[in-house]
Amino acid sequence: MELAFTGELWFWRGPSPWHFVTVPDEQCGALEATSAAVSYGWGMIPVAAQIGGTGWTTSLWPKDGRYVVPVKARVRKAERLVLGDQVAVRLSLDP
Repeated sequence: MELAFTGELWFWRGPSPWHFVTVPDEQCGALEATSAAVSYGWGMIPVAAQIGGTGWTTSLWPKDGRYVVPVKARVRKAERLVLGDQVAVRLSLDP
């Protein structure tokens, strides 16, 4: 399954702070349908992600009935991303 979308880069200030982009509602349904086949626990879905010319492997995190893409510091630095940027994301997963 391949997904492409644009979303805002946001920051979660919890005990382990992290930057994310939220997957749009309309694409979360397709992810939910495949999650049982690919999830390794807690609803996490392993994916290959790409922003601009930077790719990495990560897992989508379930949050409030949707999924969020964690964006590593090296990706933010390479793509010169700052909070609030609209980010084009490509995801690939193999159910």
